[in-house]
Amino acid sequence: MKLMRHGAKGSEKPALIDADGQLRDLSGVLPDISAAILGRDGLATLAALDIHSLPVVTQPGRIAPPYAGIGKFICVGLNYADHAAESGMPVPPEPVLFMKAISAVIGAEDAVVLPKDSRKSDWEVELGVVIGTRARYVSEADALDHVAGYCVVNDLSEREYQLERGGTWDKGKGCDTFGPIGPWLVTADEVPDPQNLKLWLEVNGRRVQDGSTSTMVFSVANLVSYISRFMTLNPGDIISTGTPPGVGMGQKPAPVYLKPGDTMRLGISGLGEQRQTVHAWSAELIDG
Repeated sequence: MKLMRHGAKGSEKPALIDADGQLRDLSGVLPDISAAILGRDGLATLAALDIHSLPVVTQPGRIAPPYAGIGKFICVGLNYADHAAESGMPVPPEPVLFMKAISAVIGAEDAVVLPKDSRKSDWEVELGVVIGTRARYVSEADALDHVAGYCVVNDLSEREYQLERGGTWDKGKGCDTFGPIGPWLVTADEVPDPQNLKLWLEVNGRRVQDGSTSTMVFSVANLVSYISRFMTLNPGDIISTGTPPGVGMGQKPAPVYLKPGDTMRLGISGLGEQRQTVHAWSAELIDG
């Protein structure tokens, strides 16, 4: 299934996309797509619906984050060897983990707003892994059984804040609007091999990232198992699994960073596309 939410902030409605690409309204079935729905029983209930009996949504409006109730936004750094090389960093012997603030989460086509005094804001297309059932000290063999589904993530990063301002990476990763998710949550049954997905990103119409999850250093199953040793993964938690090469700070002959008016378009095979326009600081756009 492809699950999504649509509507203005605070008034989102649940929906799914049928086999013909039509948006079907789920608001008569459940109030929202929440973390509780992402477990086996919730997804089984949705899968058993007569989809063609659901109303067609003809004017969906804003594309919202595909589910509500994200608990933790966990990210993995340097998980593609060629991205580590362009960053001037070694391939890590174990996954590099950091957190992205929940307040960074926006919809797939919402405005990206640069933080005040930003000089080095950057893009990163990534595969998002959404947890459906609690995972604690799970084996790699069983790890994917805890995954509800997958989605596109743009792990936007302010590189000066991340790398030059001391402390952890979090301060450059968690800026408001720096976590677009969606447009859909595609359930795990429709993604038989998360290590065989193409992912790409364009800035102002120019393809800058073009990679495959097959080149990850640590696989999705490995990451879920590894992270579950350090924290309990709960339904609704999301793991952003790293980016292939082609980010702004790795551009040659000189780095290229985002500026107001730039547009980004990015996607992952089978998981949909995102489109964002970059704006200068505006509290109204963030809160709107």
